[in-house]
Parts: sequence; structure tokens; C-alpha cells
Amino acid sequence: MAEPSARPGPGPDPGFTQQPPGSRPYANPHYAAGPQTGNGYAPTGPAPTPPPPAPKGKNVVRSSLLMGAGSLVSRVTGFGRTVVVSAAIGAGLLGNSYTTAQYFPQMIYELVLGGVFASIIMPLFVKAHKNDPDGGDAFAQRLLTLAALVLGAAAILVTLCAPLIARAMAEPVQYELVTEFSYLMLPALLFYGLFAILSGVLNSREHFGAPMWVPIINNLVVITVGAVFFAVYTRDAVPNAAGEVFAAADQVTNGMIILLGAGTTAGVVIQVLCLAPALRRAGFSWRLRFDFKRLPLRDIRRMAGWTLLFVAANQIAVMAVIKVANAAAGNAVGDQFVPGTTVYNNAYLMMMMAHGIVAVSVITALMPRMTRAADDRRWPELVEHLSSGIRLASFLLVPISAAFIALHEPIALAIFQWGAYDNAMAVATGRALLMVGIVLMPFSISQLQIYAFYAQTDTKTVGLFNLPVIAIRIGGYLLAFAFLPLAWVVVGLLAANGVSYLVSLLLSMSLLRKRVGLLGMRRTAAGLVRSGAAAAVAGAAAYGGWLLWPDVSDSKLGQLLAAAVLGTALLGVYLAACLVFRVTEMASLQATVHARLRR
Repeated sequence: MAEPSARPGPGPDPGFTQQPPGSRPYANPHYAAGPQTGNGYAPTGPAPTPPPPAPKGKNVVRSSLLMGAGSLVSRVTGFGRTVVVSAAIGAGLLGNSYTTAQYFPQMIYELVLGGVFASIIMPLFVKAHKNDPDGGDAFAQRLLTLAALVLGAAAILVTLCAPLIARAMAEPVQYELVTEFSYLMLPALLFYGLFAILSGVLNSREHFGAPMWVPIINNLVVITVGAVFFAVYTRDAVPNAAGEVFAAADQVTNGMIILLGAGTTAGVVIQVLCLAPALRRAGFSWRLRFDFKRLPLRDIRRMAGWTLLFVAANQIAVMAVIKVANAAAGNAVGDQFVPGTTVYNNAYLMMMMAHGIVAVSVITALMPRMTRAADDRRWPELVEHLSSGIRLASFLLVPISAAFIALHEPIALAIFQWGAYDNAMAVATGRALLMVGIVLMPFSISQLQIYAFYAQTDTKTVGLFNLPVIAIRIGGYLLAFAFLPLAWVVVGLLAANGVSYLVSLLLSMSLLRKRVGLLGMRRTAAGLVRSGAAAAVAGAAAYGGWLLWPDVSDSKLGQLLAAAVLGTALLGVYLAACLVFRVTEMASLQATVHARLRR
């Protein structure tokens, strides 16, 4: 579900211990006389020296562009690995088993640490860097040590419980495969956690590039694994009467499982190791610290209770969607193909790719600023950061939604119809992609608003209003399975997600307004109407072009040309329509380009 870490040895990892030459710009002058550490929650000792003025041009737009470039390459290569692995193993029994097992370490990481990190620890990193005389180094070292111990113990425990987890989530025909994959993939939850915390250390110091760029290496590792699997196993595999390969468990060997499972985990480990140079440049070294009493554990526990409620509810929803998707595929009659977990996951990853390239980059750039504004109770400044982030993200996401809706079929055929992923699987993915285009905007805007609560380290509100959201989502899953034809269950699952995202958006907007005042939504809504109208014009033009396009179901070149030509045309029409409709963000972009050209 996500793309997204170095194994602790008996002592500090040498990759993280070397201090860069020279003094650190955020260090307190008293630190040289003797390290003074705080708890990351309030100023300790002499006031820290304020950081030097930000260099000219260093702002949210620049940071977002830097991360957007890294996230673009990362997400594209991440999606490339999905395409390669899908082509190697298909969307049938083997593909659904691999995808199901791949969810487990991420789900458990979220339960153990992920939600707590996003909502509590990241803001505390920013506060520690701002308030502690050592720039928050000791706070981060303690937290890293504690997280490594907790996540390491959790990784051992859940790996031993792999058979139980598989039985809870998979259909009987999948049990053995999912269990064997899980033994190899569940240890990755330790590395997911380390990568998240080390990325938080860098982001709190406004070093945004590496966390966005190093996942590319992880993706390249898994792409290599998928390519090797295809060359060794898929190319010579014999399909069944419906054209599906690896349709039975006895066709999957131990070598296949080891290559896919161990290769996927190796990519996450390498990803963590590659953060070392960026950490050195940021002036951070990790050494083991066991003085956990210096951490604000009481406050973390207090806030974490609500966060765990939020995360647990979300993971119950994830478990429900995996179970329902597997059940739909498991109820297929004979050789009939019914979309399951792999098709759902691929469509969901398309949404997360768009969200990650645009909205996550904006969120990551805004989070330190929103946290500082909330820490000083500068509510108008927090509102302005949130409003500008929503406007910028929406302007960039609207044409992507239009492309997913208007061009779902050519995009799915061009991207997915390779190797073991046949035409029926690609067409089913296209139907799911259409629904992704509808739900993308409410998802991204709701996530941006949730992070405004996280900037205030308020997890109680998010945890409480998330309960009805998750209840609606799971109820939608059950309705989709009960009333829709099996071939449309995955589309129904994504539609249920969309309804819950819209409810989350409306609830968070209402609660934020009571907390911090007007959110400037009138201006935001006006921009959305204009950009939405531009996207509707562009989408209609692109869809008309697809209706006139010759049949490309058996032509890979035709599929690629259709997706590329019509997608480019959609973007061009969108930008032109934005100029006609006087979309504010388009005018700003045009002015920036003109200024650059005059230099």
C-alpha cells in the first residue's frame, strides 16, 4: 500500500556516527562547553541561538518543487516496480498472495509506530530542534534507540505469528503461499520504522531531499527482482485454459517465494542505509542512548492513546478491504477472472502515486511551518499555510483526476497489460482507476486538513472523528461485497473509500474552523470551481479522442500511443482552459515562468 529501513548492531552504526567538519548552524553556543539536552517539549537551559535567515527563495514552493521532483521519480519508479512485478506474477493466485503478504509489515508498522510518528513524534522533532540547546540531537537519538528496540521485538513476534495472520486475512487456497511470503516480509516492519524516524530527523531540519529520493533505490532493487523472476520463471510458464499462469499453489516453488519475498525486504533495508550521507550533511549522528526518562513519555503516551485509536481503526479497515477483495477473487467460478487484492492495490497505488507526488510534498514542506505556528499559537499563519497548501495541491491534482476518469482504459492497458498481467486484468484495473479519479481529491484535501491537527499535536480530535469515517468505510465494503457482481466488488471498495474521505473532509473542516477560525475556504472553493471546470473541458476532449481511437486491445504500441497522446492533449487543454478561466495558480505559474525567461 505504500512504497515505503539499517539493522542495529551491538554499537552505533558507523554510517551514522561521523560528525561533519565545522560547527552546526543550529547549535547553541553553550553546547560547546557541555552538551545540554532537553525533552523536545519546552526550552531547556539558555535560549537556543535562532537559526540564520533562510536563503532567498527558500519557501514552501521551492521545497515542494524539490520534494515533488524526488517524489515524482520515486513514485514513478515505485509504480514501475509494481508494473514489473505485476507482469511477472499477474493478478491471480500468486499475485494476490504476494500483495496480501506485502501489506502485513506496513499494517503492523502503522499500529506500532507509524501513526504515532506522523501525529506526535514529527511535531516533537520540530520542537526539539527549535527548543533544545543541542538542536534536538539527543532527543532523536533516544527516540531512535527506543524505536529500534520496540520495532525489533515486534518484528520477531509477528514473524513467529505469520501463520495466524495469514489465516485471518487470506482465503484457504492462499494460506500456504501467504504464510511463506510473510516469514520473509514481516521483518521489514523494523526497517519501515527506522526509515520513517530518520526521515523525520531530516525533515525537522528542513532537509527534504533525501527522504524523497532514496526510495528510488528500493524501487530499483524490487524492479530487478521482478525482472529476474520474469526471465527465470514467467517467460516459460504454461498458462491454463483462461491464459493465467501460476494459477495453482503447486505451480509456485520455494525459489520463487524466496526471490520475491527476500528481494522485497532487501529493498527496504538498502533504503535505510542510503540515508546516511544526508544525515551527516544535516549534522546528525546516531549513537545508542538508553536514558528514555528524558523523553516526554507521559505526554507521548497521553497523545498516543488517541492516535492508536485512529491507527487501529484504519488498520481494521485495511484488513477488511484485503479480506473482502480476497473473498471476491476466491469466489470466482472455474477459470473466470475476478479482480482481487492485486487489482485493488494497483489502482490504489495509482492514487497514492498522484497524492504522493503532489500532496505529500506540499504536506511535508508545510508541516514544520504549521507546527511552529501552532506552537506559538499564531492561528492566522497556520490557516494561511493550510489554505495555500490546499489550493496548490488541488490545482495540480485536478487534471490527474480528469485523466484517471476520462482515460482510465487506455492508461490501464498501456501500463498494466504486460506478461502475466493479461487484457482482462488490465481492463478490470481500468474500471477501478475510474473510481480512483473520483475519490482522489477528497482524499488529498482531507489528509491536508488532518495534518493541521497533527501540527497542534492534537490526536484526540482526529481519533474521535475518524471512528464514524471508518465505520462508513467498512460498511461500504460489506455492501459492495453483498450487492455488487463479483467483477465490480473492487470498484465498490474504492467507492466506499471515497464516501469516507468526503465525510472526513467535512468533519475535519468543521472542527478546524471552530478551533482556529475561518479557513479561507471561499477562496479555495472558487479556485476549485475554476480548475474543475478547466479539467472537465480537458477530460471531455480527451475522452472524445479515445472514442475515435482505433481498437488497441491487442497492440501494445497503440496502447502506449493512445495514453501518451491523449494524456498530453488533456494536459494542454487543461492549462489553456485555466488561462481562460483565470485560475489564480495558473497566473502565478505563468508569471514565474516569464520571470525566469527574462533572466
